[in-house]
Amino acid sequence: MSLNVASQGVIRREQVRRGRWLEYLTIGWNSLEGIIAVSAGLAAGSIALVGFGLDSVIEVTSGVALLWRLHMDAPAKRERAEQVALRVVGLSFLALAAYVAFDALKSLVAREPPEASYVGIAIATLSLLVMPLLARAKRVVAAKINSRAMRADSRQTDICAYLSAILLGGLILNALFGWWWADPVAALVMTPIIGKEGVEALRGETCRDGGDCH
Repeated sequence: MSLNVASQGVIRREQVRRGRWLEYLTIGWNSLEGIIAVSAGLAAGSIALVGFGLDSVIEVTSGVALLWRLHMDAPAKRERAEQVALRVVGLSFLALAAYVAFDALKSLVAREPPEASYVGIAIATLSLLVMPLLARAKRVVAAKINSRAMRADSRQTDICAYLSAILLGGLILNALFGWWWADPVAALVMTPIIGKEGVEALRGETCRDGGDCH
């Protein structure tokens, strides 16, 4: 019995360590993405690209909260850290929803077509490739250590990929058909989904193991 408990403890420590590396990767990637996007946006006078970089700052905040949570995995600290991290991730979702809604409405009112920046296209393409893999890896760890906060953070990583897909899709539809409104309309459709994720995280109602919610 004691050997079984010890074995479970070793497995948990390995998964927590893996989770930390995933969050380090998240923070590093989004920090680099944000710096490049904001710098390129300021140089080119692209408000959209600057906004894309600021979105990365929100995602870094969520990653930092999860990294702190994983460093607080001792049994006596675990539940409290889980609740704090869930709140931070929830607030990050709500901030992201507000940003996406504002940017989309502004684009619709001003009839702004998506800006075809080579830097923006490259970053969005890389995010579309990297983020789903990162989100899947986070969900595996979240299930094994039973962390609702990490599960919520994996959803934010998913949404980063969705927003990248919307950005690329908007550029393609505008180039082919002149549908300048496709990008902001798709972003607005995403807004309530993002907001719902934030409210559920604040309430601690995230889904476990990619399935049932509680």
